[in-house]
Amino acid sequence: MADVVITLRIMPESPETDLKAIEEKAKEFISEYGGEVGKVEIQPVAFGLKALELIFVSNEDIGSTDKLEQNIASIESVSSVEVTDVRRAIG
Repeated sequence: MADVVITLRIMPESPETDLKAIEEKAKEFISEYGGEVGKVEIQPVAFGLKALELIFVSNEDIGSTDKLEQNIASIESVSSVEVTDVRRAIG
């Protein structure tokens, strides 16, 4: 069927957390899920804390991202994970 573009926001536990390490492990989980990361952004939140946003493409037939979110949330130093955007890819 169609592809979807999913944005995941990953919040670290503290401003000192190594976002690069979280990014690499999250990319592994996304790849296992069947997705392909296209863009990585670091967004300032407050008081030096920065959120990691991973934007990836996946087939919509895969379904829910619940298991993926649980896997990423289990990464050391990750406080929370949420899907902030899901869009159907055109073209």
